[in-house]
Amino acid sequence: MTHITCTYTGDLHCEATHSGSGATLSTDAPLDNEGKGEAFSPTDLLATSLGTCMLTIMGITARSRGWSLEGARASVDKVMSTEGPRRIDTLRVTLHLPEELNDDQRALLQRVAEQCPVKRSIVPLINAEIHWT
Repeated sequence: MTHITCTYTGDLHCEATHSGSGATLSTDAPLDNEGKGEAFSPTDLLATSLGTCMLTIMGITARSRGWSLEGARASVDKVMSTEGPRRIDTLRVTLHLPEELNDDQRALLQRVAEQCPVKRSIVPLINAEIHWT
């Protein structure tokens, strides 16, 4: 079990501390919801979680096979709902894989990325559009 401590530090900012590593991160409310946009918003972190989870799962697969995944990246666009309660409507992820990977390697990495725990946790509540380049 992982434990994270979140502290409200004022002016719509929070700080979160990961118990295992001591790593910290800060959040701020977004500009369109009374914040200053000085840090990731809580919903930005969910979008970030999807992109980094997909990269991590692909990294585990690549490492176990002795492949290099260095330089792979994910771009995530977060689309908030325009009707009803404020929520994330869609996360559009574009994944870029290193050019030196062959078609079989790419196919396997795409399959495992689609099964990442974050994606499994949010779909179908949030639409996750995955694009590959």
